[in-house]
Order: sequence, then structure tokens, then C-alpha cells
Amino acid sequence: MEGLGLNGFWQYRNVLVTGCTGFLGGWVVQELLARGAKPVGLVRDWVPRSRTLTEDLLSRVVVVRGTLEDQSLLERALNEYEIDTVLHLAAQAVVSTANRNPVSTFESNIRGTWTLLEACRRVGTVKGIVVASSDKAYGAQARLPYAEDSPLMGRFPYDVSKSCADLLAQSYAATYGLPVAVTRCGNFFGGGDLNFSRIVPGTILSVLRNEPPVIRSDGTPTRDYLYVRDGALAYLLLAEAIRQRAIAGEAFNFSYELPLTAGEMVDRILALMGRTDLKPVIRDEATNEIPHQYLSSRRAREVLEWQPAFGLDQGLKDTIAWYRQYAEVWGAR
Repeated sequence: MEGLGLNGFWQYRNVLVTGCTGFLGGWVVQELLARGAKPVGLVRDWVPRSRTLTEDLLSRVVVVRGTLEDQSLLERALNEYEIDTVLHLAAQAVVSTANRNPVSTFESNIRGTWTLLEACRRVGTVKGIVVASSDKAYGAQARLPYAEDSPLMGRFPYDVSKSCADLLAQSYAATYGLPVAVTRCGNFFGGGDLNFSRIVPGTILSVLRNEPPVIRSDGTPTRDYLYVRDGALAYLLLAEAIRQRAIAGEAFNFSYELPLTAGEMVDRILALMGRTDLKPVIRDEATNEIPHQYLSSRRAREVLEWQPAFGLDQGLKDTIAWYRQYAEVWGAR
């Protein structure tokens, strides 16, 4: 697939990456650098254990220090660095954090999105924008899998923030002709995820510590998953497609279309790590979570000719290998 190859599209291209020190952001920056792009990263907090820092990616990025809510800062960065493409990944991405403090989540995820879109509109030189929404934007629905024409029905704080950001992107495309498209992805997993309350890194860390993994739910919620490297490549593919097809304002689902319960995902990891003797601890303490969520990626396959480069099992094997390599950093040994 040409969009995933080193086809010259990104060579010397100035790209603003919000959330460049985040979990997904580090892998996106790595792919951009491999393609000869010139990333400019917006950095709010300094996170020493971020992959972008520990694997020395940030030294190759122009760093703009500040927040998404600072419109004058964003306009300055877009102007001074002659930004051609924006990949908007920055967000408060933890459901439990959103439940504890919804306002900070709404500020970063909703206000931050409209501030960035407005800055792009006012500057007027950005030719492609990808906004990260989520499968959570769909909320709880009876019809599954979600398709892109499913209504956005977020109810809990994190889900609402993603529904709003998604609609804002669509609004700026429809009203102002802004060249923006939206991604709605399954649950990302991969090396460098610092949120160990998530099922994949939490399970791997438990095994490395020779401890039984913990499942915060009752083990039955169903989710889609996407290896973070497949996710990063999907973002780049969509950013390229904005120039080639009339898809401004449109959204695309990306997942492996292989829904798994939390228990099934833990069992899969334990099998790959050769530790089926460790039995998960079911805590059943998760709140404000949607019981079943999974996506149809048919539209991405047909319109964008997308197909994953890695897949679920290869992604899990790579993820396990990454955490084994950096076990001492995470206190596993």
C-alpha cells in the first residue's frame, strides 16, 4: 500500500504533532522522521519516561512549549514553522482521570480541539489536518459493530469529550472548508504506554514481576484493539489521503475487527508469554465504562485501501518484547 510506504510524500514536509510525547505521538514522530519529514512537537509536560525522550526522538524535533488552549501560541507556531500538516493527537486519554476531573478533560479535549482548528483556519496555510477521535465517541449502542454513520452518543466525561472534538472537526470542515479528517480507532496497545491501568501493559508488567494480572472490570467488557504502530501508519495514510480525495469532514474507523473481552485479551497475553499458570485477579471495580465496543473498518479498507501492517498477534509479540527490553525502567526487575 503506497500510503504506508516511503513514497516521498513526507520528505521535508513541516508537520505539527500535538501530543508528540504521548504514547501514540512517539510512534507517529518515529514514522515521520523515517520518511524525512520535519516534525514540530507541541509539548505541555516534560515526561522523562516517554518514548519520545528515552529513545532520543525529541532531539530531532522542533519543540514548542505550551498548551493547546493557547491560541496565540498555536498561531505563532503554525506561521513561524510554515506548518503544512497537523496531526492532532494531544488529549487527556484516561477514562478514570476523566471521571475524577471532567473539567480538565473537557478543557484539553474539547477546548484544545476548537482552539487548534480555529488557529488553522485563521492562519489559512495548513493543507491537511487529522483529528484523533475514538471509538468511545460512539457511546453505548445496540447496533454493533460501529460504522462511521453511527450517531455519536458519548455520555460519560471522556466519551463526551471525544464526541465533541469529533463534531468540532466536522463542523470546521463543513462551515469553513478546513481540510480535516477524523480517526476513530480501537484501543491502542504497544511499547511505551505509561498507563499501566490499561489491560495490555498492566498484564505484561504483572507477568514480568511474576504476579497475577489484575482485571479492573468483571472481565466481560468487549473491546477492539489496534497496535500503536498500525495506528501511527493509519494516521499518516489518512493525512496523505486528504490531499488526494474529497474526504474533508469525514471520519474513518481503524481496528482489527476482532473484538475480545478483557479476560480473553489477558489470556492471550499470558499464552504468548508462556505464563498460563498465572490466574487473573478480577476486581470488578471499573465504573462509567461501556460494556461492548467494536468497530467496522470496512470504509477505511475500501476508500483508503487500508490494511494493517502488523496485526494483533504480531503487535502483542512486539509489545511484549519492548517491555522485556525496558523491564528495569518500569521496575519489573
